[in-house]
Amino acid sequence: MPFPRALFAAIGVTAGAAGAVILTPFALSMAGFSAAGITAGSLGAGMMSSAAIANGGGVAAGSLVALLQSAGAAGLSAGAAAVVASVGGAAGAVVGGAADLLSHSSSPPSSGDEDSEEEEEMMNLPMTKELMPK
Repeated sequence: MPFPRALFAAIGVTAGAAGAVILTPFALSMAGFSAAGITAGSLGAGMMSSAAIANGGGVAAGSLVALLQSAGAAGLSAGAAAVVASVGGAAGAVVGGAADLLSHSSSPPSSGDEDSEEEEEMMNLPMTKELMPK
């Protein structure tokens, strides 16, 4: 028996939202945004250098680098966690929808499916040729 169509999307949204919130601190740390500051030689250091060059020597408050460093040092605020969860949930919904499509396309149609019976009947109809009057 196939799963209800909304089940894959619901699982995807839940897993995506929770996974994004849980994994974001690890991703920030891996990118070089940590509680001790920006790690030398990391992606974060490169971003900080580019931002400082673009702003005449300093990193502007509210810039992407500043926001990422703040989240890396203090963790996600409630608002940031909501945004991350929303993006993760949307990505999870896409993955869940794709999984749903794959699960339905790879399974053979059930014997009680009305659409497949109609398609089968149409496949067995003899082909006729209509004659157009001249």
